[in-house]
Amino acid sequence: MKSLAYTRAAQLPDILARRIAILDGAMGTMIQRFKLSEAQYRGEGYSGPDGAGDRFKDFARDVKGNNELLSLTRPDVIRDIHEAYLAAGADLVETNTFGATTIAQEDYHMADLAREMNLRSAELARAACDKYSTPDKPRFVAGALGPTPKTASISPDVNDPGARNVDFEQLRAAYYEQTAALVEGGADVLLVETIFDTLNAKAALFAIDEYFEASGERLPLIISGTVTDASGRILSGQTVTAFWHSVRHARPLAIGLNCALGAALMRPYIQELNRVAEDTFISCYPNAGLPNPMSDTGFDETPEVTSRLLHEFAAEGLVNIVGGCCGTTPDHIAAIGQAVAPLRTRALFYREAA
Repeated sequence: MKSLAYTRAAQLPDILARRIAILDGAMGTMIQRFKLSEAQYRGEGYSGPDGAGDRFKDFARDVKGNNELLSLTRPDVIRDIHEAYLAAGADLVETNTFGATTIAQEDYHMADLAREMNLRSAELARAACDKYSTPDKPRFVAGALGPTPKTASISPDVNDPGARNVDFEQLRAAYYEQTAALVEGGADVLLVETIFDTLNAKAALFAIDEYFEASGERLPLIISGTVTDASGRILSGQTVTAFWHSVRHARPLAIGLNCALGAALMRPYIQELNRVAEDTFISCYPNAGLPNPMSDTGFDETPEVTSRLLHEFAAEGLVNIVGGCCGTTPDHIAAIGQAVAPLRTRALFYREAA
């Protein structure tokens, strides 16, 4: 599978063919470290010209926990997190848009703000990447498209297997809006991540392709699924191999796994992807182990542990992009970067044969 002609980040395939690239770490658990109050989620404590002022002061519903709103109300927090990861050596930073779809934002009655959240989040990540980019080490904005809190494949009612609380068209429309705003805001790459339902992901991929056709843009695409338990399947029932065959038509630059199990338990599934996706780059950004509410980050693994595990993945020739998900910090990303720097990137079949 030859590389597509990209209108942005055209040099990224060659970078991945030469060395292992570093993705940033968690956004949500980093935000939790700030211990923001309800008032601070509404904008208190920040008076910069790019803030929201009193715009959300009297909003009728609680907004604490709506991390995507912080791109509008507390851009200083999001900016600091991006810059911390870039200073730690990240090549790609994800936008603060995991839940910035109309479907996810409806939980806060903020669906009408989804486009603005995506646009502003991409602009914040773009500015941070531009600040840290050099000719020898360009930095890339990965526009993050999360799975939404709803599933098109699984019934929310145990008594009605045919029931659904979202359909393909609703997902497609939400993802189209998100994609357009991310690209307008400066994203270099689109990252469809934490996929627990392949049908949701296919709606995102359809919307992305639709946007590419309409706009003339074509960005590198990374697709990342989530294995939810030791069965080796995503929540909607597919094995890693079946998942790959369901999405490979989108011709992603990279396919991978993130979140869920942590690196120690993720290894056999990354090995499986390595076998079946031989002509596509592989990404892997696990949680910092399994959740532990008693830990400061909510997860057990220290930077030394996570980086050692990802070093083993790289030494085995399994990965082209590595980073961190829930519970990882800039210290984790710095340690991961140092651990994999001496190792060769995973070779693609078609590049070896060329």
